[in-house]
Amino acid sequence: MNSIAIIPARSGSKSLPDKNIKELNGHPLLAYSILTAKASGMFSNIFVSTDSQRYANISVEYGADASFLRSPKNASDSAGSWDVVREVIEIFQKKGKVFEYIMLLQPTSPLRTKKDIVDSFQLMEEKRASSVISVSEVDHSPLWCNVLPESLSMDNFRNEKYNGLPRQLLPQYYRINGAVYLLRTEELYRRNMFSKGCYAYIMPKERSVDIDTELDFLYAELLMKKYGDWKEKA
Repeated sequence: MNSIAIIPARSGSKSLPDKNIKELNGHPLLAYSILTAKASGMFSNIFVSTDSQRYANISVEYGADASFLRSPKNASDSAGSWDVVREVIEIFQKKGKVFEYIMLLQPTSPLRTKKDIVDSFQLMEEKRASSVISVSEVDHSPLWCNVLPESLSMDNFRNEKYNGLPRQLLPQYYRINGAVYLLRTEELYRRNMFSKGCYAYIMPKERSVDIDTELDFLYAELLMKKYGDWKEKA
């Protein structure tokens, strides 16, 4: 398939230094996205975009392409993920390599599996979608949430329409979990990305961990141990 997986792995994490190469169950965090992308068999290139030669070397060890570093402009705190993706795509285009599909795989989602990747492509084909984004069920319904006044009064806190209903009878809400962003390359240059022809790929909560803190690392390790050998499910 003429598709590229792009794994953004900047070295300047503020919340957790060197988060993207921090060891998780024996592998640096970014390795899980590389290995899962390889196991899926869906990509003609798996590219790690990083500003660090050290990160690039680790990526190559695990089988990814890291043949050029990202620009200083896209290594800053203010650079967006899609700016990084556009930079990668445009460099490949200058080399004469054009991709029909792009999948952004954040390294902070190590519990996604090859099935999630393959099924996302399948959903895109079935829906003739311009893009697919992974989501998961929220832990707590926003219908039980509200703002509080300075007085801390809870008068009218709950929506009367749903007041007294058990959780099972509330409408189901989902959140974007950050694990999979799949798009046709032309979508990358639309004025409003993901505004038309975008479909949700639903993932279970146990594969939807997005690592940002030390606690997230511990939780991910626990889930990996509980649900069996990660290598078998990659």
